Amino acid sequence: MIRLPRLEDDAPERFPDPSRALDEPDGLLAFGGDLSPRRLLAAYARGIFPWYGEGQPILWWSPDPRCVFHTAALRPNRSLRRLLARRDWRFSVDHAFRDVVEACAAPRGGDDGTWIVPAMAEAYAGLHALGHAHSVEVWDGARLAGGIYGVAVGRLFCGESMFSRESGGSKAALMALAALLREWGFPLLDAQVANPHLLSLGACEMPRAGFLARVRELGSRPAGKEAWRDGAPRPLREFLLG
Repeated sequence: MIRLPRLEDDAPERFPDPSRALDEPDGLLAFGGDLSPRRLLAAYARGIFPWYGEGQPILWWSPDPRCVFHTAALRPNRSLRRLLARRDWRFSVDHAFRDVVEACAAPRGGDDGTWIVPAMAEAYAGLHALGHAHSVEVWDGARLAGGIYGVAVGRLFCGESMFSRESGGSKAALMALAALLREWGFPLLDAQVANPHLLSLGACEMPRAGFLARVRELGSRPAGKEAWRDGAPRPLREFLLG
């Protein structure tokens, strides 16, 4: 039988030490609580994130190892460069946050379920309204071709989900985000749990202890004023390929 700590409703900033997370399932740490901005920000500042399905209690995770992208090394590969050279795509920041979350929540690959349940979508919309959650959108004309969203903690970006409506759309959004993060002095992009697709894009795994040390370091460094400014969509090909 799995025995997990239950989060206290009146202590939104109190979490168990991530070292107490289960090995199986990897990183499961606690359950309960809520998705208030205060609790979510406290979680991300400790290397913890919520992940659960419809009908489940809120589950909190801190896996070991952690999947991350080093933004200095994340560049478009040859196939994406060829695709971008042919496409007149544009990208924007925080221009259509709710649309990106909705697209990420849509069933894909014949799967009817999603972990981005309505309560999660609303919680991240609340964080976005407070200036903590952000999105990068890729546009093909007036249509969203892809996008990615997540939470900024100091100079760490915690990616939550990405989507494609056109081939290469999510990769283009990821590369645009990485280029922006490099420009703004964000060295790490948290991808939470490794899978073959993320690893093929350039992600790597980091021991949890090392990741948590970087969270503490980067979370204490505020982003510059240039970060996360909404604006009109810009040409993506020129931004990524020069």
